[in-house]
Amino acid sequence: MNSSKKIPATIVTGFLGSGKTTLLRHILENANGRRIAVIVNEFGELGIDGDILRSCGIGCDDDGVEQGGQLYELANGCLCCTVQEEFYPVMRQLIERRDEIDHILIETSGLALPKPLVQAFNWPEIKNACTVDAVITVVDVPATAAGQFAANPAAVDAQRKLDPNLDHESPLHELFEDQLISADLVVLSKLDQASAQDRVRVEAIVREEIPAQVKIVAADHGRIDLGVVLGLSSASEETIEQRKGHHDHEDAHDHDEHDHDEFDSIVIKLPEVEREALLEAMEQIVAKHTVYRIKGFVALPGKPMRLVVHGVGKRFDSYFDRLWRADEERQTYLVFIGHDLDENDIRTELNAQMAGVL
Repeated sequence: MNSSKKIPATIVTGFLGSGKTTLLRHILENANGRRIAVIVNEFGELGIDGDILRSCGIGCDDDGVEQGGQLYELANGCLCCTVQEEFYPVMRQLIERRDEIDHILIETSGLALPKPLVQAFNWPEIKNACTVDAVITVVDVPATAAGQFAANPAAVDAQRKLDPNLDHESPLHELFEDQLISADLVVLSKLDQASAQDRVRVEAIVREEIPAQVKIVAADHGRIDLGVVLGLSSASEETIEQRKGHHDHEDAHDHDEHDHDEFDSIVIKLPEVEREALLEAMEQIVAKHTVYRIKGFVALPGKPMRLVVHGVGKRFDSYFDRLWRADEERQTYLVFIGHDLDENDIRTELNAQMAGVL
């Protein structure tokens, strides 16, 4: 099998809440006949991103019945830790069906390092059948402009200008940089929530971390010309070893050494709740605890539609994605991702705050 017949795979990476799933939804909804297999990597107990993709009809036939083998979910939030346990078996399944597949999309969790995943494409069985078309890193412009990735963004920026090789105190900032180092294309997201000055500043931050040939493009609510993001033919697996990041000194199989193992993921389940009351309660949780990301589904009283909520730092977004099915329980499911999170404490505080406003 020559390289021209390899299945191209696009790896979509980016920080927590950057807009990866929104970009994937746009690609899938505008596939124009492309047969695309999707691998979604989750962080937490709930397959929220996979469920969001299913809700727009991905992996379903014309009658809305889910079909097997089109949407694959890896239950661990660290792709670099599951390339053997989960990723490799899934890729083998896809390779066996390669005559039915035109493209593979892989969405990493916001806490995953993309480099080990790209390296996995050099394994003989995968290398003979697949190639990395591109690593796309999605950057949340308003969050980056607000310094979400550094404990003290002003001080870090000043130090970085003096010493570009300086180790950063914040693992968030290191992870952000490592995702950029692996990029073949950078997509700026959420520009509708950012000023022109923010965009210029974020582009400058990103440009410092990427080679000159890597383009920076903008997406409008995840919408972008598919010709810009697919068909790049980067063959990233052939050059990934040349891209040096903060984690290159670590053994990729020594899970205890990964910075992102320091992050916690907890799940809170609630009954039907009022939207504004829940958002207010979550804001109080974020203000008190080190919560980087909140995502989940909300059941609103008297509303037939399921509400999807996303929170990055103190910024929350929500939208209705689909009707509640008759065979599912109307419950609220929230995943909190952060640092030093105590599930009992957050559950108790959230329930207490909700009880006071419901």
